[in-house]
Amino acid sequence: MNEKRKAFYEAVDAQLDAWGAQIEQLRLRASAAKAEFQDEHSHTLEALQHRHAEAMVRLRELRASGDQAWDDLGAGLSRILAEGKAACHAALSRFQ
Repeated sequence: MNEKRKAFYEAVDAQLDAWGAQIEQLRLRASAAKAEFQDEHSHTLEALQHRHAEAMVRLRELRASGDQAWDDLGAGLSRILAEGKAACHAALSRFQ
């Protein structure tokens, strides 16, 4: 594996770990929320968890891919991560 890929994988792993920690933080806030807000928070958490799972699948696909598919899959994964990060930040601000 070349150094560029190795660095990319390490960065993605770190982002996914951080994203998972943020989801857990949101889950704790949602469980402490008033009943009228729990349904909204539940939907938000489900969407974030779905995106996180999708990113994990893409990462596995990327690791198993050949050189030709690597650029396309890497770009797709980067997009998913950016969207997930933005969604987590938006959710954190709404949960406060």
